[in-house]
Amino acid sequence: MMRALYTSATGMMAQQMNMDVVANNLANVNTTGFKRSRADFEDLLYQEMRPAGSVVAQGATAPTGIEVGLGVKAGATVTMFEQGTFQNTGQSLDIAIEGDGFYKVLLPDGGSGYTRDGAFKRDNQGKVVNSDGMALQPEITIPDGATSVSIGKDGTVNATIAGVASPIGKITLTRFPNPAGLSHIGGNNFKASDASGTAVDGTPGQEGFGTIAQGMLEMSNVQIVQEMVNMITAQRAYETNSKSIQTADEMLSTANQLKH
Repeated sequence: MMRALYTSATGMMAQQMNMDVVANNLANVNTTGFKRSRADFEDLLYQEMRPAGSVVAQGATAPTGIEVGLGVKAGATVTMFEQGTFQNTGQSLDIAIEGDGFYKVLLPDGGSGYTRDGAFKRDNQGKVVNSDGMALQPEITIPDGATSVSIGKDGTVNATIAGVASPIGKITLTRFPNPAGLSHIGGNNFKASDASGTAVDGTPGQEGFGTIAQGMLEMSNVQIVQEMVNMITAQRAYETNSKSIQTADEMLSTANQLKH
């Protein structure tokens, strides 16, 4: 009977984590370039009371065994990289990736961060940076006196000075064999890990990389209705597991009250 108490407790803890993931998705429903996560779970060890195929009588074996599961645990949180919807902003340094790839930015520690957030700005030195001041890589500097900036689908950046458009740089994209293995570091940024594989840089629109859309931002890929369904499912599963604990407790209470 005690197994049911501990097994149900693991179910409640699992649903607490499930709810944490759903809550984070909903909290970032308006975060530019945010990618939703999903919690995956695994069943725990089984207590084997009788193995399948054991001899139960002369010349007879059991076709099935007797095994009792001991609960559930979190297996992984998986980032889902489906394309988010586009929002037209009309800002020249707002860019969105249509397809595969990440922008590369220079982190404060000198390493490389990767993001789908294309809300870039111009700093006091003319560099193209993100909202936290991290420079886009390869570095692009908009010269003084530029009246407009145009960015092509292939990432070519042109600045218009005195009515003449001249190229000032090129935006490249980065992709990974396993983007789900990237590490979240906050600020809409990811960092490469052993699980993500080696970063591959390339030109937008070539060799499977996505293209650049100027004046657009990729919004979060969180679907509110789906997350609300996930929330209700997690809540009901939590309640059901708590009911299992209550029922097991009542059965133990009944057994304790037996009198000879």
